[in-house]
Amino acid sequence: MMKTLLTTTLAIATLMAAPAVNANPEQLENRLQRGDQVIRTLNNGQPQQNLERMRQEFPFLAEATEGYALGEVWSRPGLDNRTRQLAAVAVMAALGERALMKVHAGYALNVGATDEELKEMIYLVTVPAGFPKAIAASQTLSELFEERRNGAATGAGE
Repeated sequence: MMKTLLTTTLAIATLMAAPAVNANPEQLENRLQRGDQVIRTLNNGQPQQNLERMRQEFPFLAEATEGYALGEVWSRPGLDNRTRQLAAVAVMAALGERALMKVHAGYALNVGATDEELKEMIYLVTVPAGFPKAIAASQTLSELFEERRNGAATGAGE
């Protein structure tokens, strides 16, 4: 069982890396530029700090994230940014990826989603992923809401 899982994981990783590895330098640069634009659109014109930290220690992973995940997948037509971010919040919550869920929830708010819509994504997670993951996600979302309220209050006082 473990050997099959490892083999499958390696096969998937190889297939996912193939587009980035086989790309010519111009195609890769275009992907990276699209990925950077996606981040700046979602993050109010700013670079994404987690990605920038990753770039220091794990440059290949950062480049693959920016070039493939963002430059190829997230920049695709078909979904607007708000819908894509709401979907990402639900998926990350269902997977139990609280830190990534928080990042995507912040992006969702930046592109027009409401607190209530984010809460609905968490309620939805109870069905496929169960109450423990939904409750954990709700705690993370509450932290984000509080951070944003505190940031708005601090910004208003300046």
